[in-house]
Amino acid sequence: MLDIAGYLVAALMTAVAVWRALGGSDARRRSLWGCFVGFSIALWTKTEIVRIGLNNSSITDASILLKHYSAGTAILAIMYYIVAVYGKYPADGEMARAVRVARLIQRVATKTALASFALMTVMFFTIVDRSVPSDHFVSDHAGQWGATAYMSVFYIYLGSASALCLYQWAGAFRRERRGLLRVGLGMMAVAMVLGVLYAFGRMLAMWVWLADQPSYAVAHKIESSTEAMQLLLFVLFALGVSIPASEAGLRRARAWWALARLYPMWRELMAAFPGIPMEPPRSRYRELTRRDMDAELQLDRWVHDVADAIEKLRHHVPDDLMAAAREKAAHGAVAQAYWIKAALAAKAGGAPPGPVAAFEQPAAVDQDGEVAWLRQVARAYRKSSTAQAQSLLTTAEAAA
Repeated sequence: MLDIAGYLVAALMTAVAVWRALGGSDARRRSLWGCFVGFSIALWTKTEIVRIGLNNSSITDASILLKHYSAGTAILAIMYYIVAVYGKYPADGEMARAVRVARLIQRVATKTALASFALMTVMFFTIVDRSVPSDHFVSDHAGQWGATAYMSVFYIYLGSASALCLYQWAGAFRRERRGLLRVGLGMMAVAMVLGVLYAFGRMLAMWVWLADQPSYAVAHKIESSTEAMQLLLFVLFALGVSIPASEAGLRRARAWWALARLYPMWRELMAAFPGIPMEPPRSRYRELTRRDMDAELQLDRWVHDVADAIEKLRHHVPDDLMAAAREKAAHGAVAQAYWIKAALAAKAGGAPPGPVAAFEQPAAVDQDGEVAWLRQVARAYRKSSTAQAQSLLTTAEAAA
């Protein structure tokens, strides 16, 4: 079961690494991308097929060294991510504690990582007993001082970095008020708690085993339980980093869906007033798949286009058309849809411009409210017919 979970978590980290690679190239994104690439490589080296293949290669237990190189590089990338996020402050402002910690990390992170890698490499090829390929390195080398010293270097590096990340993300969690970002920071902080427990807990166990040699079953059980803790760590970290970013994705998805719903009404309004849009309407497919404009910006333009078209239509209809539409429909959005349909029919029939007619538009608190209202109008517009529009016009003209 643990091996299957290892494959799944490795695939998750790889997927997030690919997603991050497509997300941009500023310092924060590059750091996170490097972090996920490093951790995904480390996780693949822990999977059964890769682990056994590397450990039985010409370099015995090669998976251990490759895993620690890649994980160490990922940790270094996290350190640079913290510097990119927390290492800046206003020129005339006081340097906050989080900024001071980030600046300290910037000064020592690379040197510490390189020193750790160099020491681990020397120890791996000199004092670690690699006479027999191992499958589970920690339990296979329980009670051996060379492996204990080697792993201690890595665990001190890993645990210290996890503690620094915990400090920064726990503080950011307390200060943050935005919902999804706070959830993400909380998950990342919990992941680092697990990271500290994992690193220093394993290191403590290995030093205790030097004094009291455990049975293989006991050592393997402890190794497996801490391995499960580490897999949970990676899941929480991946989700914590991804959840805040998903907020923007959800906004774009909602905007795209609103565009799909508004398209029929928007296109007919723009066909009636071709001078309103910045460019002629395209087909539904091309409008919804265009890459030269963000969906949220496109939706904002469409909302303004519809409002401009309605203002122009008010000059082509009888003043009593809105009252007639309200008599036909109980809901305001439906009445507005009937009014638009009838107004377009009047303009298409050659109604000359005249005085501005009455029109009711509910006040929207924000754009989300305006878009929600327009979607209701667009839904009713799709269901309305030309016959209804003509009947409404006839009623309004008779009342006038």
